[in-house]
Amino acid sequence: MEARAEEEYSVVAMQLHHLDKVLKIEEQSFPTPWSRYAFTCELLDNDFARYYCLLHGDEVVGYMGLWVILDEGHITNVAIHPEYRNHRLGEFLMRHVMLRCQSSGVQRMTLEVRVSNRAAQSLYKRLGFADVGVRRGYYTDTGEDAMIMWKDIL
Repeated sequence: MEARAEEEYSVVAMQLHHLDKVLKIEEQSFPTPWSRYAFTCELLDNDFARYYCLLHGDEVVGYMGLWVILDEGHITNVAIHPEYRNHRLGEFLMRHVMLRCQSSGVQRMTLEVRVSNRAAQSLYKRLGFADVGVRRGYYTDTGEDAMIMWKDIL
């Protein structure tokens, strides 16, 4: 799939004009979706934020965001449109962004994932992330715990 993905898909910096599509994916992906305002603040006001869209032609089919602080990247969100899931596009997007981060000096990455989200955990483990702990009650919408995962990307 990866060779095909490189031919059919591209990863670009998220822009404000992408937000309508990003918000639709966000709403289909998370129990408590981020608002337009939250994404706009990340894009315009957060100097640490780096957000990317996965495009199929001109269509936004996924996105990923992270904060880069010194030599660490903290992944804030990753989502693929439901119609495009199960084709390793999340992996394609994350590998692409991780290479960009590595080339700009990021040495390690971290994220939190719901303990119930086995599919995402499987993806992150495939990418070399290790489970290093739990944040109890991290998700305020449900009180669910978050698994903390880290990866050294050098």
